[in-house]
Amino acid sequence: MRVLLLSAYAAQSHRYWQLGLRQMFPHWQWVELELPARHFSWRVRGNPLFWSVSEREVLESGFQLLVATSMVDLATLRGLVPALASVPSLLYFHENQFEFPQDRQHHSLLEAQMVSIYSAMAADRLAFNSAYNRDSFLSGCSQLFARLPDFVPERLVDAMEEKTEVLPVPLLPVVEAQASAWRPEEKSRALRILWNARFEHDKGGEGLHRILKGLEASGLHYQLAVTGQQFRNSPAVFFTIQRDFEHRLVQFGYMDAAADYHALQAGADIILSTALHEFQGLAVMQAVRAGCMPLVPDRLAYREMYPDHCRYQSCPDNPQQEADSAITLLLALAARPSVPIDMSAYSIEQLRPRYLRLLQSLQDSQPQPS
Repeated sequence: MRVLLLSAYAAQSHRYWQLGLRQMFPHWQWVELELPARHFSWRVRGNPLFWSVSEREVLESGFQLLVATSMVDLATLRGLVPALASVPSLLYFHENQFEFPQDRQHHSLLEAQMVSIYSAMAADRLAFNSAYNRDSFLSGCSQLFARLPDFVPERLVDAMEEKTEVLPVPLLPVVEAQASAWRPEEKSRALRILWNARFEHDKGGEGLHRILKGLEASGLHYQLAVTGQQFRNSPAVFFTIQRDFEHRLVQFGYMDAAADYHALQAGADIILSTALHEFQGLAVMQAVRAGCMPLVPDRLAYREMYPDHCRYQSCPDNPQQEADSAITLLLALAARPSVPIDMSAYSIEQLRPRYLRLLQSLQDSQPQPS
């Protein structure tokens, strides 16, 4: 099968998913076009303009399937390249534009929201990496339509919902763990806490700082690793954490070597999330698969993935109460034996049949030449 795979904003998690598709279906011919993950507003609006001109020969070369991320302006692209209009299409939502923390926005999301709606209407099927992602997208569409002055088609959200499916990004096989950055200790072993996310506002750096201050006051014996992509405009709180907790840190910042990162995960006891925005949370999932106990807020996609005893109270209007809840739960988790959480449902082996059924059904829906 010849498949066109389009990614208009190729963030790390999007590329991880693309790699998973190639590993699940290595005998298919994948033709991939992607654009770098920067200049968000321009990417969302400009991808069909660039591809329809610069990649037209590729786009018109004939495909059995079209798979695109939700950042792709699929409706416009199919209009500009009529050869794609009849190719069965899947639109995959790693995230949606209705559930971003509002105080981090430097641009209006209305245009991005409308692009995702038009693309969802143009696609034959929609897949979401979590039920939370699907539900918040549909709810966001309903709320937006309710604010529009007139001429909003009836049952538009129902029509989109009828072609949705929840299909998580699969966890890929990992390289064998090597020597870890965790410090060996001769006496009582310190609790090893890992926080792994992008150094951006929506990953909750302020919340992490509050929790760490509370752990210092508790007298807990622990080591800390804070890893993730850093950016020129990363919030200053992350570097405050580096300064204030230098005596706890065994790792700070991004790790280039995959083997070293997997070793860090495998050696940790608790994977801590303070996210304000998470549609699946691959970094936490990878750490849990490696044996970490998750400590996550009771919100977002975490509610459908992890048991109650791993979720601390979510208090957006009372950040200190949320931090106190996280500290209480962390100390409780540290005091009892860890019971691994089974993540096999998210493996390539388990998810491949579901992906195959969906993609095969799309191909089967393509009209056969007479």
